[in-house]
Amino acid sequence: MQRLLITRRLPDRVLEAARARFDVTLRDRTDVLSADELRAALRDYDAVLPTLGDRFQPDVFADVSAPRAKILANFGVGYNHIDTVAAKAAGLAVTNTPGAVTDATADIAVSLILMTARRLGEGERILRAGRWEGWGPVQMLGTHVTGKRIGIIGFGRIGKAIAKRCHYGFDMEVVFYNRSRVEDPGLPARQVEMAEAMAADFVVVAVPGSKETHHLMNAKTLGMMKKSGIFVNISRGDVVDEAALIEALEQGRIAGAGLDVYEFEPKVPAALIAMENVTLLPHLGTACLEVREDMGMMAVANLVAWAEGRVPPNLVNP
Repeated sequence: MQRLLITRRLPDRVLEAARARFDVTLRDRTDVLSADELRAALRDYDAVLPTLGDRFQPDVFADVSAPRAKILANFGVGYNHIDTVAAKAAGLAVTNTPGAVTDATADIAVSLILMTARRLGEGERILRAGRWEGWGPVQMLGTHVTGKRIGIIGFGRIGKAIAKRCHYGFDMEVVFYNRSRVEDPGLPARQVEMAEAMAADFVVVAVPGSKETHHLMNAKTLGMMKKSGIFVNISRGDVVDEAALIEALEQGRIAGAGLDVYEFEPKVPAALIAMENVTLLPHLGTACLEVREDMGMMAVANLVAWAEGRVPPNLVNP
């Protein structure tokens, strides 16, 4: 029976499925793999089920010349923490879990739009602190969402799911920026250049994390937003130059932001925490039991296919 390392606790249903097929070692902690643990994972196990932050980069593969491990079955659709080219050169397949995360992540994007525009987090803090003095006609006036324009940066599965919710649920006009041509958006939406998408009332970033998208949102692109614009990120933290975002917020060049991911998470800058016009969530994009179970079962299915000599269904480095 092949030895499998699971780097964080997963839902019980997923662990049971993995244990039925593999000799499982569960690393029951929430911190990411250390440098030594990364190298031991490649040396001591036949397969590894890693997740966000477990950085299997070229230096790790270089230090383990003949890895025992032959597959990294990533838990999550994003796999920018794994260098897939270096993995393939070392003889490891890399898989991910697409599809399962789409709707839950899109729901969080809409939640951040509403929370930031309508000042919901701020309102709850006031109430819980006992500072609410009663209803008034000009109490906590926010930004109306219905009928506004949304600019979506990245129009893959998640971008399209966000567009669907915003157009059909809130009668919003949808414009989007995507590096490649999208022939059929699936709903009334216009593909535009970056500057036009960034100039929408609400901007949501939904690109995958990669070397190409690192700091895609920087001083230049954030400078394309209008002063009343609200910025939302549900993609990967390092897609945004956090320092540039903080500066834009502090100088009032944009109206607010809603963030579920951070450049150096779990570290969140004190400057962001201090801002009342910023909604901050602790990376809850896929935090639903059903979704996490589906992700885990997809990762196990990739592992089982590999163990049986078949091509894993979600191979990302063929």
